[in-house]
Amino acid sequence: MSSKMKIKKGDTVMVIAGKSRGKTGKVLRVDPEKERVVVERLNMIKRHKRPSPQNPQGTLEKEGPIHVSNVMFYCPRCSDGVKLGARRTDSGRLRVCRSCGSEFD
Repeated sequence: MSSKMKIKKGDTVMVIAGKSRGKTGKVLRVDPEKERVVVERLNMIKRHKRPSPQNPQGTLEKEGPIHVSNVMFYCPRCSDGVKLGARRTDSGRLRVCRSCGSEFD
């Protein structure tokens, strides 16, 4: 059951639940079908592989996905996580901070 997500690749988001709560980061990937986002250097998970010349330790660390309900868009003007609204213009639709009215995109 996919729905339209307001978070896009490249956005800065704040995590509001889980072990990375309160931290901010840039969105690397968005998966609208599973309603998940991957945030840079947050929700790090370990992947164990057989040691090789390229990976002598045998352990890789990478970002794990976070459900979109556990992140909020980060407004640099408000310096907090905010809800997003929409505003129509002649050129299309803009995302708008509901707190301060800043426009994004």
